[in-house]
Amino acid sequence: MKLWKRAAGALKDHRSIWISAVSRRSVYRSPDLEAALIRATSHDESRVDYKNVQRVFAWVRTSPNYLRPFVEAISARMERTGSWPVALKGLMLMHGVFYCKVPAVHKIGCLPFDFSNFSDSHTSHNKAWGYNMLIRSYFAFLDHKSTFLYASAKTAAASTSMMADLTTLQEMQSLLDLLLRIKPQTTAMRRAELVLEAMDCVVIEIFNIYSKICKLIASVLSLIAQDSTEAAMALSAIHQANKQADELSQFFEMCRIIGVLNASEFPKVERVPVEDIEVIRRVVDGQIPMRPKTSLADEGTSGRAVTVTETPGSAPSQTGQQRLLTTIVTDKWEVFDDDEDEWSSSLGTWSIVSTTTAAAATTPAYRNNHHVQPYYRQEIPDFITF
Repeated sequence: MKLWKRAAGALKDHRSIWISAVSRRSVYRSPDLEAALIRATSHDESRVDYKNVQRVFAWVRTSPNYLRPFVEAISARMERTGSWPVALKGLMLMHGVFYCKVPAVHKIGCLPFDFSNFSDSHTSHNKAWGYNMLIRSYFAFLDHKSTFLYASAKTAAASTSMMADLTTLQEMQSLLDLLLRIKPQTTAMRRAELVLEAMDCVVIEIFNIYSKICKLIASVLSLIAQDSTEAAMALSAIHQANKQADELSQFFEMCRIIGVLNASEFPKVERVPVEDIEVIRRVVDGQIPMRPKTSLADEGTSGRAVTVTETPGSAPSQTGQQRLLTTIVTDKWEVFDDDEDEWSSSLGTWSIVSTTTAAAATTPAYRNNHHVQPYYRQEIPDFITF
């Protein structure tokens, strides 16, 4: 960064801090919080003021009353800026606030500022277009995430049915698609420390969302043979998961090359086996008979488990045996063992994360009868803490 540009940015920051210091404290304004926020989103593209970043997070955690002043302050700061370092730091700060474990944060809804058409006004277009694309993509993800958190908070007490899981799965996959669009576009960006810091935050978010996707797919597979409509949605979601698996592999390879620290911890990503997709397709096509879910309540089976087993039939499986699915109601939850139940090993043991890497050795297989534990071996950057 040229010396005159750094000096101009520092003067702007000091002026903004002075204005916040002489402003009147109210329900909508907190001068101390504003000063910390301005320092955390300074014009200096060579460093991040982690001390003031943590001060902002501490204020938000202290009381819900500080959330409104924070929203007002970051909104005013972001709407006035035409500098990509300020905009990127503001987005990372907002990203970190989502993980402050404050319920009121989930009620923000759409972000209080708009970067969908952001353009750096201090750099020529030939040099700034990559940063503009990065900020627009990052904003699109955070805005969608904030809206999703708001909708989830309103429907927190809703039914945890398979349809609800499928809807959440689709939302998670949409968020992952938006995350994969956040990437440095030019060689200069790949050497910028601030961009690498932002990419670290993105990688951590991908860890979190991808583990939830795996858990939801595993949950869906355990009840896949109960409704053809839901099976069709699940089939579409699994095709999308395969597509995203390829994109994830390319994304993390790019991150490793440019030196994003947390990307080195992500194990190899694998596609869902073709034979498992074929089984679900047979459910959608009606080749596997299903027992209506409505009949379970009529028979007084409340509190019992619904499991899927196989009986001899006319439909050939991928292994050449004659098998057919049957829905069974039992008083006990059935836990399948790979050596005892071939159906469980066929559909339930597909693994998105390969165990061929050292990182994956501690990652559980994503089975349809187990809950997936998120993979958090990596070091969390200061901007995002779980």
